[in-house]
Parts: sequence; structure tokens; C-alpha cells
Amino acid sequence: MTLSEINVLLVSKVDNCGDNMFRGSSFHTIDPKGRIIIPSRFRDILKEGGGDGVVVSQMDQCVVAYTFDEWSKIESRILATATKSEKMRRFRRVFIGGACECHCDKQGRILIPPNLRQYANLEKEIVLVGVLDHFEISSRERWENEHLTLEEDMVNEEEFRNEIANLGL
Repeated sequence: MTLSEINVLLVSKVDNCGDNMFRGSSFHTIDPKGRIIIPSRFRDILKEGGGDGVVVSQMDQCVVAYTFDEWSKIESRILATATKSEKMRRFRRVFIGGACECHCDKQGRILIPPNLRQYANLEKEIVLVGVLDHFEISSRERWENEHLTLEEDMVNEEEFRNEIANLGL
């Protein structure tokens, strides 16, 4: 099964999940001040999710963006989790400590803080990728590498193909 066929199947399966999910990819540029345009379909979800912006943080060499309501749930789960391990305390410190609220301006843009732009290597060409309960902001180069890696994984890793098959795809 090709990546394109998987995308078609995933979209058809996900369409039954409700209207307030982030889906699809949008290719944009980040301006010299660090502002990016949020696609209108994503802005509609933001309004349903408690406001006119997002909370952003870092993970997997990209910027992750959550609605205010979803971020509140994440914080509650993190607070409820015992932080005995050094690694979880470090995760909490970096993920929560590096988070920032970003409100949309009148043009539907948000300003990505410099530290997150540097972390995700956001320089010019970027991609906003809907991942259901949040969206990710990546450099175009990283996104293209993700596609290549997925194609390799699909060919080389039977266990991974089985995981996808278990989704009914």
C-alpha cells in the first residue's frame, strides 16, 4: 500500500471522529518576524477549542500547537502523573516550561517565539500538519524527510505494517 493510499483511507476513517479535529497539511512561509498564517479550517477549530489562539511547545524537532481547552487537559494529566523519574521531571520542565500562548492577530497569524523557531529550524518554508487533537509546525525539509522515512518503514518493517493493518487500513 502506498503512502497516498494510506492517506485516503485515514481521511475517510477520521471523518467520522467529529468536526473539531485538525486534519490535512498546509504549506506556508514564516515571515522574518516569526509569524505564520493559521489556515482558516484550523482557526475554526481553535474557536471551538476555547479561544483565538494556541499553546505551543516543542516535541520531535517541531512545534506542537494545541487549543486552549486541549492544553488544559494536558496540564491536568501531567499534574495527575507522579513525577518521580528524573526523565519525566525533565520532560515536564522542558515541555511545560517552554510552552507559550500565541493569539491570532487580525490576519489570522500567530507569532512563534524565537526559541521554538530555532528548536524546529523554522526559517522560511514550513508545513502545518493536522494530527487530530493538535497540529504540528515543521520545516518543509523535515516534513519531506518524514515522508521518506515513512515510506522506508512501510517497506522494511513488517511489525509497523501490522500496526497499520490493525487500524483497519
